Amino acid sequence: MAYRKKAEGGRSGVISMDQYEFIRTAHRQYGKGIRQIAREFGHSRKTVRKALAGMAPEYRMSEKRKSPVMGPVREVVDRILIDDRQQPKKQRHTAKRIYDRLVEEYGFQGAESTVRHYIRKRRAELGVETTEAMVPLCPEVYGEAEVDWGEAVVKMGGEARKVKLFCMRPRFSGKPFVRAYPNEAQEMFLDAHVHAFAFYGGVFPVIVYDNLKTAVAKVLKGKQRVEQNQFKLFRAHYTFQAVFCNAARGNEKGGVEGQVKYARRNFLVPIPEVADFEELNKMLLTACEQQNERVLGGREDRRTIAARFEEEAAHLLKLPAAAYVAQKLVSAKVDKYQTVRVEGVRYSVPREFTGRRVEVAVGCEKVGIAWGKAKIAEHQRCFKARAWVLEPQHYLDTLYEKVTAFERAKPIREWRKTWPESHERMLSLMRHHHGERNGGRAFLEVLMLYRKHSRADVEAVVETALEQQIFDGASIRCLLEGLVDDETPPPRLANEHLPEQCRTRHEAPNLSRYDALVEAAS
Repeated sequence: MAYRKKAEGGRSGVISMDQYEFIRTAHRQYGKGIRQIAREFGHSRKTVRKALAGMAPEYRMSEKRKSPVMGPVREVVDRILIDDRQQPKKQRHTAKRIYDRLVEEYGFQGAESTVRHYIRKRRAELGVETTEAMVPLCPEVYGEAEVDWGEAVVKMGGEARKVKLFCMRPRFSGKPFVRAYPNEAQEMFLDAHVHAFAFYGGVFPVIVYDNLKTAVAKVLKGKQRVEQNQFKLFRAHYTFQAVFCNAARGNEKGGVEGQVKYARRNFLVPIPEVADFEELNKMLLTACEQQNERVLGGREDRRTIAARFEEEAAHLLKLPAAAYVAQKLVSAKVDKYQTVRVEGVRYSVPREFTGRRVEVAVGCEKVGIAWGKAKIAEHQRCFKARAWVLEPQHYLDTLYEKVTAFERAKPIREWRKTWPESHERMLSLMRHHHGERNGGRAFLEVLMLYRKHSRADVEAVVETALEQQIFDGASIRCLLEGLVDDETPPPRLANEHLPEQCRTRHEAPNLSRYDALVEAAS
């Protein structure tokens, strides 16, 4: 580094760091005066005085750099920077974006570096995106936990898909809980809490959240919030207090945000291949348990997560007698296709409920349908838009009447993909022996056996019927009942229900014979 000087006699030059050192050494160690040093080193006395005063050689601007090209657009840039304060942090203007807008909207002719220099200076002056002063917080607080959502990619059912990661982290022990869901819907959010509380064996008295829509209906001034009714009901069930961060202040629950990143990089790398969410969540639960022997940094002691949680567990609230059932209740009308539409997906019901209004309980994994107090159907929940989730048994009675629709019926076409080859042979032979319509009805009678009997039993009786060349539905039903009840004697039928040739005949006795015996004895 060096600074420019103007030597006596009009000569200009630069004082180097070495010359700076020589000047100070000549004066301090050898007692030379300013005039002598100036003469020997060829510098002005003013330059020597600066060196002796401790002004190290560096470039100094004598006046502020002028930038006339920025003059017409300064107010525009300032307004953008001020307005950005109210925008989400990840969607604020970058210096490059501001420069592009100036060129496109205002015909700016200056260089991008000029704009960057001005923005850097103005951001500091306006206090925009400056480093905020923080207060170090003590993690040694029992009974408080933080909650957040994350996102990851897994390979499920052979396909890559995004999943949502619910994370809960106690502030004292740091014992992690992570569970995966298809989305962040309220029933998923509440169900995750239920599993988390079961995992910890208790309820944290205080839980810290972002301003999640599944929990907060409206953000008021300061820390005040209007909570969602379902979330208030859930809190009342477990009796914990919810604390919400200030808007755009995720750092107020920085522990769990760090856990989201840690779980994604350590639990899900390399990308796991799983069959379904059940398998994925078992894997995540195991990964959480394996963290017990970790020692978290930044703590005064070196105790493990397990040791700290053992101390923290005593401060948790007891679990209620019954776990909260996390589900959404909706009312729906059954359409002519025997289905109810819920969140863009159709679910089937038995034919007798066509046209009726039913209650639908939408859970994380199951969809239950009830009419009054009676549960009439239950399906695996589907998250594929415009999908049809159909139970074939719901349509067999309708198909029995409209047997010509058998080949094109959606529930049958889906079922045929999984039923055994013996069923196809039975259908073909029944149609061969009884004709297309009657053969189809006979086969529907066989399919109806699934309502009361296991899959294994029905498949076995179809194989037996093929071997014995039995091709009518009633006979196959009798054959199945005989196979199932082989060790139990059949119930005895009343005489009047038996065929004529099988009935037992009891002739009335001739009582006159007894009269003859009485007379002989007398």
